[in-house]
Amino acid sequence: MSKAQDSSSCIIGEGSIFEGKYYVEGSIRIDGKFHGDIRTGDQLTVSATGKVKTDIQARRVTIAGTLIGNIKATEEVNIIQNGKVLGDIITPKLNVEPGVIISGKLTITSSSNDNIKNIITDSFGEETEDFFKNTAKSKNNSKED
Repeated sequence: MSKAQDSSSCIIGEGSIFEGKYYVEGSIRIDGKFHGDIRTGDQLTVSATGKVKTDIQARRVTIAGTLIGNIKATEEVNIIQNGKVLGDIITPKLNVEPGVIISGKLTITSSSNDNIKNIITDSFGEETEDFFKNTAKSKNNSKED
């Protein structure tokens, strides 16, 4: 891990297990196991030994270990080395290194907080409404199968 990641405010050490809610303003590094709810206004790092089952809300997220859950980052997500993510990712910027595994839905946002559907419709035109309607119908039909 880089020097910036080594200066974490909070660390769940390798061999440790934490279950529950963990909210901090500073950065968090998880080297052990975490299951619960986690939020930070800064950087969250799951190291190569980290195993996390939660939805993450943070400014920046780096995954080198295993995450089962969704990521919502306001700035950037980095999946590095042999990182594994089973869940959806919403972020304005995503960096992925070779060797990672990701399964889930990806939404790349702009730096604005505008609704993505509205941004696409404004850019392409009103015909996009038909696409969104057809996509919703397809999802409903596949759920019935």
